[in-house]
Amino acid sequence: MTKRPNFILFITDQHRADYLGCYGHPIVQTPNIDGMAERGVSFDKFYVASPVCMPNRASLMTCRMPANHGVRMNGVPLSKRNVTFVEVLKEAGYKTALIGKSHLQTFTGMAATQKIPKAREGYFQPNGPLSEAVRHDLAEAVYKVEEPDFWSGPQPKVPTPFYGFDHVELVTGHGDHIGGDYTAWLLEREPEAAKLIGAENQLSHDYSCPQAVRTAVPAELYSTTYIAERAEAWLAEQAEGDQPFFLMVSWPDPHHPFNPPGKYWDMYDPDGMPVPEAFTRNDWTPPPHVGGVIEERNAGKAALQGMNAIGCSAREAQEAQALTCGMITMIDDCVGRVQAALKKSGRAEDTVEIFTTDHGEHLGDHQLLFKGAEQYEQITRVPFIWADPQATGGLRTDAIGQTQDIGTTILERARIEAPWGMQGIDLIDGKDRSVAFIQYAHQKPMDGLAVRPHVHSVRDAQYRMSVFQGMNWGELYDLEADPGEFVNLWDDAGMASVKLRLLEQLAQAEMAHVDQAPMPTGRA
Repeated sequence: MTKRPNFILFITDQHRADYLGCYGHPIVQTPNIDGMAERGVSFDKFYVASPVCMPNRASLMTCRMPANHGVRMNGVPLSKRNVTFVEVLKEAGYKTALIGKSHLQTFTGMAATQKIPKAREGYFQPNGPLSEAVRHDLAEAVYKVEEPDFWSGPQPKVPTPFYGFDHVELVTGHGDHIGGDYTAWLLEREPEAAKLIGAENQLSHDYSCPQAVRTAVPAELYSTTYIAERAEAWLAEQAEGDQPFFLMVSWPDPHHPFNPPGKYWDMYDPDGMPVPEAFTRNDWTPPPHVGGVIEERNAGKAALQGMNAIGCSAREAQEAQALTCGMITMIDDCVGRVQAALKKSGRAEDTVEIFTTDHGEHLGDHQLLFKGAEQYEQITRVPFIWADPQATGGLRTDAIGQTQDIGTTILERARIEAPWGMQGIDLIDGKDRSVAFIQYAHQKPMDGLAVRPHVHSVRDAQYRMSVFQGMNWGELYDLEADPGEFVNLWDDAGMASVKLRLLEQLAQAEMAHVDQAPMPTGRA
């Protein structure tokens, strides 16, 4: 049998496709990731399965949509009843390692917002395993490995295999409030690290952007550096080896709080960042869920230290962009470190390098920061680069791909059959999706909606359509004529035939992603 290739998957957090040099960003410097694009193929129309961390990372691992693997929203751990592509690689003889962020389980330790409603007066309410329509074990300790309580014990260690990973060095959280294995590494180097962490210990600055924090943690002690260092060490152990490997190098940046450390803080000038179009045009009426967010900020009611979308000013947008570029450049520098370690190991010529992220960030577009129920390109379209040393490089494609396709493409390249019921396709074999199909849900009402948002979207080569459960309106944008998504054509009578076609495509996508597992066990 021909020797199977190795794989390194570089994955970041809130990283928009247009914030990479190889995707045409005029400012941010990413020479090492650009080098991957020069050696490989870049996808210009690559989309998430869901524009939020846990559902999309679960789709990456299972090659399935959120409605199928069960992580419909943040706060639902990925059940181990799901088969991951990493488990399949392991069974086929691969060494498997995760260094950095997992976020397949909750890592805040906070209770869920959504609760089962109390029984109506006079009604009996089932309890325990009968309280939900599907029995599960998600409250068990095995699903609390990423939570603070797990890491508060003496020398905790992630039990392996962890979703298929035999070697795990975990990072949890965002900004400089980071936990997991990183904490012991940090304290070994700086026993007084607690005096450097958090907004209360930050260095002085004049930024007004919410969650702009000039961390006192130096770059050499920041989590991005830790992840690169540990990946270097793991690759050194694979030097000149024969066993194929899969390594996921996963950074929690770029993300808010916006806190690039050291030299990366002022590497980019906010004055050099563009003012988003929403602040310069006078003909834009935000759709209800966006208008509600903007109004909440104007009324002084926005949760500025939270995780959900908030309104912002033009200056805040420029500052957020500059600080994000700093975080991205630090990641690019660390990508270069890992690539150098790969070359030193002697395994580079047999290793496919992959770069992607789990979703995007508004960064001021549509007068918003962070992310929410909005389905704009800025949070659904992400970078995807596949650099195979055995293939022609420097290629670009506008073929539509999605996060759930990454694992199946890796399995195909490794000549391993994907398990029945996985929903990804092989992106490198010339296959294409007619539309990207995106699912989003959240635990609580948000973004100006009176209900918990539940949104399904389709994106074809030209249009994006989003349907909101329980709403009498939707969104339809022509991204060729209106790339900024400012003119909602949902009620445009002249677009009736396009809307009908997209609704049919949405229905087809829903049917195509009905769960095909388990297989029948016999004939009735």
